[in-house]
Amino acid sequence: MQYVTLKNGVKMPQVGYGVYQVTKDECERCVEDALEAGYRHIDTAQSYFNEEEVGDAIAKSGVKRGDIFLTSKVWIEHYGYDACKASVEESLRKLGTDYIDLMLLHQPFADYYGAWRALEDLYDEGVLRAIGVSNFYPDRLVDICNFARIAPMVNQVETHPHNQQITAHEWMKKYGVAHEAWAPFGEGRGGLFEDPTLSKIADKYGKTTAQVILRWHLQRGVIVIPKSVHKDRMKQNLDVFDFELSADDMAAIASLDRNTSSFFSHTDPAMVEWFVKTVEERKNNKGNDKAKKNW
Repeated sequence: MQYVTLKNGVKMPQVGYGVYQVTKDECERCVEDALEAGYRHIDTAQSYFNEEEVGDAIAKSGVKRGDIFLTSKVWIEHYGYDACKASVEESLRKLGTDYIDLMLLHQPFADYYGAWRALEDLYDEGVLRAIGVSNFYPDRLVDICNFARIAPMVNQVETHPHNQQITAHEWMKKYGVAHEAWAPFGEGRGGLFEDPTLSKIADKYGKTTAQVILRWHLQRGVIVIPKSVHKDRMKQNLDVFDFELSADDMAAIASLDRNTSSFFSHTDPAMVEWFVKTVEERKNNKGNDKAKKNW
């Protein structure tokens, strides 16, 4: 395993296992499979509604808690100082742990400064080993890096060959913020797995296109959290340390950049309104399983 050393000296495995869209019914089994396959970095979030299952899997795995790098994220509904602090305590309870290795603010909306101050205090207390943000575009990232007491250590953003985040990557480097990719495969949208450029490179190394994509991320210094519910693919996603892409390969993949999201833009006012709506719906539907599935 390769590691990225965060600006505070904490070492973070560069390949992790993400549980976004892994159902509660499957999550415990999947995390156990991932840990058995060799993953030591697990990424969840309050809004995934599977923190308890992640915690149960870790407890049953036999892997020492200290050997696992555990990430979760605070959802917008819990922004503001007091709400954020209470939500982290709830995440600790659900995960069955007395500390979290990395806690992120999930979205750059609402009172994220109040929430960030809570994360800073919890970091000072040792409850959180590292703190960061997710989906913060360069303007929001530069803002919080300059005006917060403690600057973020990680920024998790959509990153894959069709949306390479070149500009965002440079701003993260400038401020010493580790770049982490969500949807490192772009969920295969736009025919990414079948792309002829990637397929040609994969054939050259006797690897899959997915492994080539992950290797491309690693050589850029990007942290990845691929998700699969199949143990054989989990293993394949870890089998990316025995080859290295050439400069020509990296350049060929760079040419695939469409410089646009394969999902949605956080700078789209209509999308911001959607986030507001989901928060309101969540407040009005506490405990409603149907509402949870829409998150």
